[in-house]
Formats: sequence, structure tokens, C-alpha cells
Amino acid sequence: MLPIDAAAHSSRWRRRHPVDKAVLGLGLTVLAVALPPWPGAALVLLTALAVLLGPAGVPGRRLWRAYRVPLGFCVTGALPLLVRVGGPGGFVSWADGGPLRAGELLLRTSAASLGVLLFAFTTPMSDLLPRLVRAGVPAPLVDVALVTYRMSFLLLDSVRRIGDAQAARLGHTTRAATWRSLGGLGATAFVRSFDRAARLQAGLAGRGYDGTLRVLVPEARISVRFTVMSLALLAALAALTLVLERPLS
Repeated sequence: MLPIDAAAHSSRWRRRHPVDKAVLGLGLTVLAVALPPWPGAALVLLTALAVLLGPAGVPGRRLWRAYRVPLGFCVTGALPLLVRVGGPGGFVSWADGGPLRAGELLLRTSAASLGVLLFAFTTPMSDLLPRLVRAGVPAPLVDVALVTYRMSFLLLDSVRRIGDAQAARLGHTTRAATWRSLGGLGATAFVRSFDRAARLQAGLAGRGYDGTLRVLVPEARISVRFTVMSLALLAALAALTLVLERPLS
């Protein structure tokens, strides 16, 4: 199980309905994109951090380990805005207003990433996917996503075991040996994936699979109080941004 999935299963908000958490987490993401980056996205970023580390109870170290990946993409996407290719300044020169645009993009994307992480850190996929059928998503599509989600952990476990076995046999001592080990790792993982898929299909057929996977979904009700408080927080962030936009710009 991935660390973010383990954190979602042990979250304080684990028993809350996914709609409650979607209103707050995805609402923060929408605000980060829709509001002016300064001070709107900055306020959303601070609010998402406060909720994650406070009421949601996400450990800071675990949050940073998950956040640094999308943050790296945010920084990588903002860097090209700093330079301009061609023009009177030479082949490569500093772009006019580049730092401002790069900073705004970095604020928006990093704040939006925290909103998504708030939802991911509090909502296990096993709680979310079965409920998508009730929301109108075709059942076969949800079944494929559910099986892919479960099989991905088995595949990652197989890759880790194969890598450990290759390392124990000195398969990474030289560059040539590393390339041979990577080739063997890919081939073995490919064969094992097909073998597990065949066994899964045989197991489902033996249990009378009729095209629909039936799984137990934990009972949870949508909390009107939590949803109203989330909407009030989002409205307060939007209003505060509009009030502070002119004095701070």
C-alpha cells in the first residue's frame, strides 16, 4: 500500500462521506485556480496547510513526502516563464515580467495541489470508487478502475521483490549489470502481471462473476454541518481575497 493510501485509511476523517471532503478539498482547488494568485492562492495555500496539519491530522513529514512530487512539477512548469528564446536580447534572455508570472503560476499550482492532497489524504480509493456508480459513472468503468487500483499494489510488490532478489545476486554492481537487471525486471513483471490477471479472471469466473463486482462499502452519511462549514470557509476565502486584492496589489 502506498503511504498516501495508508494515511487515508488511518485519517481522522476516514468515516466521513467522500462528498464532505470533496466539497472542502476540491473547493480549495477551484478557488486556487479561479481567484487572483495574490493574495487568493496564497490564502488558499495557508488554509489547506492549516486544515491538513490541524483538523485532518496529517503528519507533517508524510505530507511533505507526498507534496514534494507535485511541487517539483510546479517549479519545473514555472521556470520556463523566466526566460525568452530569441528577440533583441539574444538567443536566450530574461523574459519581461517573467518572475511575476512564474511566481503567480507557482502559487496557483502549489495551492491547488494541496487541495487535491487534502482529499487524497482523507479519502481511501476503496471508499470512493464504489460510490461513483451511485453518482452515475458506468459500473464496468468503475470495476476496471477498482481492479486496476488493487492490482497496482500487487505489481509494485512484485517489482520490489524482484529488485531485492537482483540486488542480492549482485545485479547492480556495474552499469552493464544494472541494465541487464532492469531488462529482466521489466520482462518478469510483465509475465507476472499477465499471470495474475489470468488467475484473477479464473477466480472471478469460479465465483459466478456476472459483470459487476460487489464490494462492501462503509456506511457514511453526508454531514450537512460539515458541508455548510466548508462552504462558509470557501466563501470567506473568496471574500477576503476580494477585500485584500486592491491594498496588496
